[in-house]
Amino acid sequence: MADEKYILLIEDDRETSSTLSGVLQGKGYNVTTAPNGVEGQKLLKAARPDLVITDMMMPQMGGFPILEFINSMDDPPKVIMITANEGGRHKAYAEMLGVINYLRKPFAMEAMLEAVRSAFEESDDDEKKSAKSGPLKRSKATRKKSAK
Repeated sequence: MADEKYILLIEDDRETSSTLSGVLQGKGYNVTTAPNGVEGQKLLKAARPDLVITDMMMPQMGGFPILEFINSMDDPPKVIMITANEGGRHKAYAEMLGVINYLRKPFAMEAMLEAVRSAFEESDDDEKKSAKSGPLKRSKATRKKSAK
């Protein structure tokens, strides 16, 4: 099942990007990387990933503008944010923008893999629920978007 899932990794640190990408690919995920938010936004428009893992602090465009862009999408992917920032306000803002997991660097690779597994399990559960509820019931993401 993992090989069916497409992850967009937006991370400016080459070593971190390479390590995360390698580990995720080793687990069977299809991973594309972007070195900054501008490139990440282009890939989001073109490729429609199942999950986005984004750094918070990057050159050209950081993680928060990426989250705002994702929130404007019709069917937004789930997002995991990674950061070296210790600030609690940033975490609260990220969660307000819909981040499903917020990992502070350095983190254990198992913590990242668990966050990814959890994101995909939640997505699978959401799909099952919407299939059972029929066409008149809308997903949480759709209801949230309609409320804007």
